[in-house]
Amino acid sequence: MENIQLTDQQKNIINKIPLFRGVSEEFKKSMFDKLEYTVTRIKKGEIIIHQNSVCNHLHILLEGNLEVNIIDASANNVKVENIVAPRSFGTPHLFDGNNIFPATFTVVEDGILMKATRESIFRIISSEPELLKNFLRLTGNCNACTVKRLKILSHKSIRSRFVRYVLDHKQSESLSVMEHNQTQLAEYLGVTRPALANEIKKMTDEGLISIEGKNVEILSYSSFLQYI
Repeated sequence: MENIQLTDQQKNIINKIPLFRGVSEEFKKSMFDKLEYTVTRIKKGEIIIHQNSVCNHLHILLEGNLEVNIIDASANNVKVENIVAPRSFGTPHLFDGNNIFPATFTVVEDGILMKATRESIFRIISSEPELLKNFLRLTGNCNACTVKRLKILSHKSIRSRFVRYVLDHKQSESLSVMEHNQTQLAEYLGVTRPALANEIKKMTDEGLISIEGKNVEILSYSSFLQYI
C-alpha cells in the first residue's frame, strides 16, 4: 500500500460522513491536527484486514469498495457485506474488551483508505460531545447488525440459518416479516438461491411454515425451534 497526503477534498468528504455530522465547524478545522493518521492507496485483491486481527485504528474508506467475509462454523468463506466509500468502519471493535475484527476485508475496487489511531480518536471524541454521540450511535447500530448476522452464519445448515432469520424478524408469536426477497436472502444467509428455495419448500411441505409474500407464518412453533 502506498502512503499519500490527505487532500482538502478528502477532508470535506470525511466531515460529511455520519460519524462527523453535526460537529461544530470550529472543531472540524482543528480536528485533523489532533488526529494521528495515515492515508494509503489500496489495490483490488489486497486483504487489508484479516479475521481475528486486532483493531487499533478507526478506518475511513474514502474511495473504493471492500468485501467483508467471515469463515463460518463449517469453514466456508461467507460474504457478510460490501463497504462502499465514503464510510467509516471498525467503530464497534475499537474500544470493546476484545477489540478483534470478526471478519476479513478485501479490496474489490481500487481506493483510498484513512486509518486513525485508537488513542487519537479517543482524544477527539472526549473533547467533542456531538462526536461522542455520533460514535455511540454508530457503534450501537453496527453491533446490532453484526451480532444478528454472525448469529445466523454460525449455524451450519440452510434450515438452521433460515429459522434463525425468521425468528430475528418476528412481529408476533407466529408471524415474521422478511426484509429481503429470496435472491437477497440467499446471499444474506450465505447459500445459493436454489438451495434456499428447496429448503423453504421442504419446510412448507412439512407443515412448519406457510409463506405469503414477505409474511412467514410459523405453524408449529415447537417443531420450528428444534432447528436452532
